[in-house]
Amino acid sequence: MNCEVCQLKELEVEHFEIREVLRCILHTIVFHRALGLVRPKDVDLELFEITYVQCGDVELEKKIDEKIDHFISWVEKHPNKKSQICLSFYEVKSKQPSWFTNKTERLYWEQWYVNLNVTQHPKHHSSKSHHTKLIVDPGESATEERSCRRAMVEASLREVLFQIIKFVNEKKDHVPPISEGVIYFPYEITIPRKFQ
Repeated sequence: MNCEVCQLKELEVEHFEIREVLRCILHTIVFHRALGLVRPKDVDLELFEITYVQCGDVELEKKIDEKIDHFISWVEKHPNKKSQICLSFYEVKSKQPSWFTNKTERLYWEQWYVNLNVTQHPKHHSSKSHHTKLIVDPGESATEERSCRRAMVEASLREVLFQIIKFVNEKKDHVPPISEGVIYFPYEITIPRKFQ
């Protein structure tokens, strides 16, 4: 079976943005790969002017939040490192039964790599230029810099969302046939070993 891989554009985020950014991306991917009847739920991001759609499944939300918590813990233990989380879809197939085993195996058919560069921005910005005659309120310039940065992160997040939509619309041949009564393909969310 062919496994399609999508490396999403790297996003530069601050620690407090991780949860919201990952929820947006992971729920968008899962929503676009949902098979059966879902109850779409619009979610407005608090930090950015972006709305995304969730499947409206409490258990799914809980699983995704647990994995995001795990990821945030990893980031806290490894500050200033680029990090990655992988959402993989797979099929479960039975291996040839033998005398003592009846094993199943996972056949991965799609993997999404979400790449984050978590930055540590200083809390206070000081103006060190001694040549300026104009006195600038450092609080005002820091606020302006922060809103400019936030606009850049928002634009990058939009690009990633469009990248997801383009991928799911163009890459369909590798998606396995749908089993009756199944709403979601089996999936797992992992932090690849090279990042652990």
